[in-house]
Formats: sequence, structure tokens, C-alpha cells
Amino acid sequence: MPNQLSVPFKRSYAVEIRHAVREYIFKNHTDTHPDAFRWDVSRWETLRKDSVGGVVHVDRVNTSLSYHAQLVFITTKLPADIGLEIAYGQVFAPNAMPVTLSNLIFERAGVLFNLGSLFSQLAAAEDRSTAAGLKQAIAYYQSAAGTWNYLASSVVPKLRASISEDDMPTDLTESFITSLESLVLAQGQECAWQKAVMDNYKNGLIAKLSMKVSTLYGESLAAIRGASSSTRHVLPSHWLAHLETKQLHFEAAAHYRKSVEDLESSRYGHEIARLTQAQAAVKKGYDVARRGGVAPAVFQDIKSLLETVQKNFARAERDNDLIYHQDVPSLSALPQIQGVSMVQPAVHTALTDPKTVVGDDGVIFGDLLGWGARVAIDIYNDRRQNWIKDEVTGRAQHLSDIATKTLEALNLPSALEALEKPVGLPPSLLQKAEEVRVEDGPTKIEASIENVRKLAQQDMDILNEANVPPKAMDILDQEAEEDEMFRTESNIDRPPSYEANKELIAKAGRYQGVMDQASESDGHVRQKWDEWQQNITELTWDEARRHRHPRNDLCQAQLEASVPSSAISLTTAASRSGTTATQTHARALRVLLESLDDVTRKQEDQVRRATRLAESEDITPRIIKAANAIEQWEEVQPAKFEDVLEEELVKYEKFRVGVEETAREQETLLQQIKERNETFIQSRREDASVREREHALQSLDLAYHKYKEITRNLDEGLKFYNDFAAILTQFRDTCKDWVNMRKRDIHAVSSMTLTPPVTPAQPSGTPSLHQEAARARVAAFDLPPPNSDEWESMSLPPAPLQSSKHRPRG
Repeated sequence: MPNQLSVPFKRSYAVEIRHAVREYIFKNHTDTHPDAFRWDVSRWETLRKDSVGGVVHVDRVNTSLSYHAQLVFITTKLPADIGLEIAYGQVFAPNAMPVTLSNLIFERAGVLFNLGSLFSQLAAAEDRSTAAGLKQAIAYYQSAAGTWNYLASSVVPKLRASISEDDMPTDLTESFITSLESLVLAQGQECAWQKAVMDNYKNGLIAKLSMKVSTLYGESLAAIRGASSSTRHVLPSHWLAHLETKQLHFEAAAHYRKSVEDLESSRYGHEIARLTQAQAAVKKGYDVARRGGVAPAVFQDIKSLLETVQKNFARAERDNDLIYHQDVPSLSALPQIQGVSMVQPAVHTALTDPKTVVGDDGVIFGDLLGWGARVAIDIYNDRRQNWIKDEVTGRAQHLSDIATKTLEALNLPSALEALEKPVGLPPSLLQKAEEVRVEDGPTKIEASIENVRKLAQQDMDILNEANVPPKAMDILDQEAEEDEMFRTESNIDRPPSYEANKELIAKAGRYQGVMDQASESDGHVRQKWDEWQQNITELTWDEARRHRHPRNDLCQAQLEASVPSSAISLTTAASRSGTTATQTHARALRVLLESLDDVTRKQEDQVRRATRLAESEDITPRIIKAANAIEQWEEVQPAKFEDVLEEELVKYEKFRVGVEETAREQETLLQQIKERNETFIQSRREDASVREREHALQSLDLAYHKYKEITRNLDEGLKFYNDFAAILTQFRDTCKDWVNMRKRDIHAVSSMTLTPPVTPAQPSGTPSLHQEAARARVAAFDLPPPNSDEWESMSLPPAPLQSSKHRPRG
């Protein structure tokens, strides 16, 4: 049995690459069809099949390097999570429940880990009794160390950043991989030490080589001891004992070789001191090996060294006492043996520069727009939409609201219209009423309110209810019940549902909070409609008569009748001296209001132009051009396109400037309107009928603005619930996927628990342990042999009760 360790492969499982890629392209690349990438998917499937099979052959090195290189390029085109579930077993427990992650970086990590394992197994398979075998083993061990070094430094940090801490596989943590890296370096250094011994190098140099072997084994041991308990338990029970035994063995061997050098130099006192150190280390190592269950070859090595050291120590003491009489220096006075390293991690160039191994087959998904560029396009569209909403549309709406509220507080233009047109309705109000009638305003609002209510209920159903199809929270509740039932019946080692699904529950809570806020907003809109329903309905009066009487004056009769007339008061007022001043101020106010309408139209024009430009703009060609300028094998993050996004957004700055210019004009006009309105009010005579008419006209005008506000609120509500339904549906699907994963875990555990162990076939004529035990029980109860006819006439004891408990996992 060899005296060195090799690291087994992480067991891999089949994955549905084709389905996951098709779904991702369908969803995220609407400008292309998944069938355009059939060759890419087929190439991916073939490479994976050839690379992760766990075959120990030197040809698998290049295959694994090629597959890893393609994965590097694939992750420049696809995000880490494309919905492809990848499963790998634990390195030293291939039959245990595998770790499953939807993460392409996890696939890279698994491939690299197994590549390091392949190098370590190739090294262990070399014939170390020859110089050529030792040289090749050293090369393989250095390649294994380089692969794991690259994994720990370049891939594991990305994997850790892309998943939660709870999902991080224990055999892919930095401490575990560092321990394996130091282990294979120690074994490579051990091969170099062995070759030096075979070539009869000087004892002083062999001592330095041996001390470095001890140091590297110690570093491997320290790395795993410093890891978390879950990581330490990944290693087999005898590995720690193996590492410590080897560390002490080569420490003792270094001191022994140094003692031989001292003997050759006639430093007999130093020889005894070195042998004392060697004897202390080798005795400790022997005890560790004896208790730790190390491999027989390792135990025999340290036992032989112990015998050699003890024999030489006895001889050296006897010779010094009888012949040399040299003083034995204290151990602290001895110079330290400085280790000399003959190995280092050898990172394959295919890892640092993956494009060198792709060959003529081409890269996978070479024609697909990278996910970073795709995300940059989405970021730009969202940023542009939000910018226009905040800086142009929202700002213009805010200015419009200020103007409306200011005029409402000043009772304008109702006061002017009541004065200018003492009977009938002002043209501006007739136009607004006609708009509401044409749109059938009240019916439209009622229908929108009902649609919002239905959509809100549908969204709430997706989140909470238990009808078919399954809803998100019901899925989680049902899984929790199944998990609790299974845990009561089985000895299962996995987090309970309330711990495993805490992120999903937290997200569901956030979604519930959003729905509660939306429901509160819906209530405010309905309350607003209840308050203004009568006034808005008045704007649609006489709609039926309008069909019977095409003339406008007849179709407006009912609406006009609702507005009081001030004709008598104004006729009387015409002869009074204040009338001329009032009319002068009224005309000035009308001019200012018309100027304010012009400013409002300018604001609306800026909004229309910005919206039209956004609808016609496509930033994709610009992003593709920028992406093509980036190194092909470089992982393109969305942040690399930040300059392009900023440059493209500049074209919308002119609309913001235009709105701000109208804001200054509006502010000046509103101030002038306030001042002119004061003089208008002072010059106008008190007339109850005029005030009553002003109030009626103002109510109708304000009803129109409330109608527009309510319809805008309802449109926003419809859009919100439609968009949120997609988010909740995705969340429900995530819950279903999580529950299915938990069910697969239960099925896997049940299969391992209920499947009886396979009993090795017994040679013919040789009784098995079970047969011998059965015979012993038969003899103990004085029963006949199993093939005796006496069993048919005997009354048998009752059968033992059957236990329904599952066998616990080992």
C-alpha cells in the first residue's frame, strides 16, 4: 500500500444543459432563436461528458483544460445563474447527498477541483522506485498544487460572491483547498527528498530537503485545523493522523541526517543533541500513527525510523561516554535546519490564458451578445425611463400641479368666466365636458377600479392562496409540513424548513408589504372617486339627449341648467362706475392665463418629444460596438459600459433644460396672476349670484382635473399590478423549484437509508460471518440445523417486532 495520499474526484451528475439554455435565450435574447445555437449546446454537452467522468488517464488533462477554457468564455456570455442546476457530490462522500447550485461558477470550481484530483492520482500511480517515476510524480504534484492554487485564488472568491454563505460547499472553501495544495506540495517535496537519497546526496542537503517536507505537511495540517468544524469533518478520520505523522517523521529524519553529518565531522556532542531531537519527534509521530489508524506503509516507515534513531542514539551516547567525552549542547543552542524547497505550484498556461487551448473548434456562444452587454442595455433603458420620469415627465407634472392648485386657490378662471359669460357655459369648460362625455368618464373609472381590484386579487392569490395552480406561500407551507413529517420518521441531517427557506419567507414578507402599500393607495383612489363622483358625473349630463339633438346648445342644456346665471347682476352692474376697472383687470388676467396655457403647452411638448425619442431609440448597436472593442475572453461586466450610457443619456438633457425654462416662466406668470387677481377682486362689486356662479364653474373645472388625476392613478395601478404579477409568478416558480429540490433531497436520503448494503460474494465452501453467527445462535438454543426436517414438527417462538426506523447514515 502506498505511503502517500491521493485526492478522489468529486462525483458529478448529469445536467439539462439544452433545456436551460433554450429557456434563457427565449427569455433574455428575444432578437434571436435558441436553434441558432444548437452547435454550441451540443459542443458544451460533449465537452462536459468527456471531462467530468472521473477517469484517471493523462489524456483527460487536456480535455478538462479545454472544457474549463470554454466555461471561462461561456461566463462572458451568460450570467452565473441561467437556471441550470449543477450537482456535485462531496469529495470524500460520493454517495452522500450532492450539493446542487444553479451557478456556472460552481461548475468551473468542480472541474478545476477534479483536475487537481486527477493530477494527484496520476502522481500517486507513478513508480517511485525509479528516477523517471519520481521526476514525473513531482511534476504531477506541482500541477495539482497549481490547479488548486488557481482555484482558491481566482474562482472560489467569485463563487463565494455569487451565492449565500450557507450554500458554500465545505470542500470548496479556501482553507480546505489550501490544505490540499500544501499536501501535494509536501508529497512532491517528499519525492525530491527520496530522489536525493537514491542519488546519495550529502546528508546536510538531505536534512534540509527533509525539513521542508515536514514544514509543508505542517502547513497542510494547520490549514485544515484552522478551518471550521464542518470543513474539518470533510476529511477522512485518518487523514489528520497521516499529516501529523508525516510532519513528525520528516522532522525526525532531518535531525537524524544532520546527526550523521555531525558524526562525519567528528562533532559527537552535536550528534547526540540532534539524535535527541530526532528521537523526541519520531516517538511522538509513532504514537500518533499507532492511535490514528494510518496506512500500514506509513506506520512501518516511522517505526523503522524510530528503530534506526534509537539504535544510533544508544551507540552515540556509548561512544561519547567511553571515547570522545564531548559536551552535549542544549537543544536551544543548536542551529535551526533551514528547509530547501524543490517544488512550487505550477499553474498550467491553459488556466491563466484559456484561449490557448480552445483550438480550431471555436468558442461556445461566440455569436451571442454577452450577458454584461445585455444587462447594460437593460440598465440604460431603466435609467433612461427613470430619468425622463424624474427630470422631464415628473417635473412637468409637478409644475402643472402647482399651476392648477394656484389657480384653484384664486378661483380662476371660473371668476373670469362668470363675469365674461353671465349665462351658459364657457367654451373651455364645454370642451372639457365633451372630453369626459366622449370617454364615458364615470363608466371608464368604474371599469378601471374593478380591473385594478381583480388584478390586485390575482397578485394576492399568487402570493397567498392555496388553489390550483399552487401559490407561493402555500407551496412553502406544504413543504414545511412534509419536512416535519419526514423528520419525525427519519434521522435526517439537513436544516429544517424554517431555517432553509428563511430567505424565501423574508422575500414573501417584503412582497406582502408592497401589496399592503398598493392596497392602501387603491383605497385612496377609491375614496377620491367617491368624493368627486357626483361632480364628474355632472360633466356627462345630457349625453342621451345629445344623440337625439345634434345641436350643441340642446345637448348642453342640462349641464347649463346646473350652473346659476348672473345676467341680472351684471346688467345692473354695467351702469356702475367700477365696471370699467373690473373689466380692465379681467382682460389683463385673461391675457396672463392664456400665457400660462402657452407655457403648459411648451411643457407638454417637451414631454412628448422626450417620450417619442425614447420610444424610437435603440442603444443595442452602440453597446455591441463597445463590447466588440473589449478583449473577447474578458468577462464583461455592465460597469464597463458606464461611459457609453452616460454619453447616450446626454441627448435627453435638452428636454430637462426646456422644462426648467418653462418653470421660470411659469413662476413669473403665477406671481403676476396673483397680483392682478388682487386688484380684480378689489374692483369687483360684491354680488351673491356672481359668487354662486363662480363656485359652480370652479367645481366643474376642478371635477375635470380630478377626473384626469383619478384616471392617471388607475392607469398607474393597472401597470403596477401587471408588472408585479410577473415578479410574483417568478417568485412562485422559485418556491416550486426550491421545494422540488428539497423533495429530491428526501428521496435521495430515503434511497440511501432503505437500500440494504451489498454483501460481497463468499467463496464456495467458506462460511460467511452471518452463517457463522446463525450457527452460533442455533447451538446456543440447541436447535436443529437449518436443513433438518425437525423444523416442520417444532413450534417456533414468536417473531420479533419489526422496527420502522430508518437506518441512520454513516
